[in-house]
Amino acid sequence: MANNKLVLDLETQRTFDEVGRENLHKLKVSVVGVYDYGTDRYQIYGESEIPELEKRMQAAELIIGFNIKRFDMVVLQPYLFASAERFPVLDLMEEIEKVRGHRVSLQSVAQATLGVGKSGHGMDAVHYWREGKMEELKKYCLDDVKITKEVYEYGCANQRIYFVSNRDWKKYEVPIAWGSVPEPVKEIKSDFPSSLF
Repeated sequence: MANNKLVLDLETQRTFDEVGRENLHKLKVSVVGVYDYGTDRYQIYGESEIPELEKRMQAAELIIGFNIKRFDMVVLQPYLFASAERFPVLDLMEEIEKVRGHRVSLQSVAQATLGVGKSGHGMDAVHYWREGKMEELKKYCLDDVKITKEVYEYGCANQRIYFVSNRDWKKYEVPIAWGSVPEPVKEIKSDFPSSLF
């Protein structure tokens, strides 16, 4: 695994209710969390530090995220000098969607693949920002970065990940070849209580 990669996740200052789902660029960044394979470090960038982050992004051979193309990069775009479309991005959710035919949540993938769940909900991050709870906000963001990194690495090592469908609560295996065309999805015989999700 090459070292010049970043795993990225961000949190916002505003909600969809405030700006509308067609105006993601108006959500505004509160913090951006990154895992840098080059330094083996997790790092938080505040809104004013995004120019520094962009320099690192421009040097990266790959930026990895979950729903990063349709969310994180769109929210980041107003802060970036370069077009967000110019960055080399691997969107794990998009890769799963290509096989499955619909979107899945990071929570459902993490629970089924890693046996861990997210540490909270996206709205928690907005509340942390508004209440000035910056340490809680940073921790929440980096927890999502860590989960995304571990899902990515599991897929690289095992050529598959798992998720639990919110339609039938069954566990499914998704063959993974990050960046290429995987095989069809297989159902895994396992029941998960809906209360986990």
